[in-house]
Amino acid sequence: MSQIPNDPAGTTQQFENFARQTPQQPVKTSGVNMGLVIGVVAVVAVVAVAAIAFMMV
Repeated sequence: MSQIPNDPAGTTQQFENFARQTPQQPVKTSGVNMGLVIGVVAVVAVVAVAAIAFMMV
């Protein structure tokens, strides 16, 4: 008696449906937040200018 092979990963149609699906949420990359870096640099520059102006008075 021959048995039908059982594919534990599913059928070809199930895989094709899965492959056609679009991601539900966009993939977020973990990188440097440029807005945060620019903000920190701006704050440091303003504090440095204020410190220099305060020392000159």
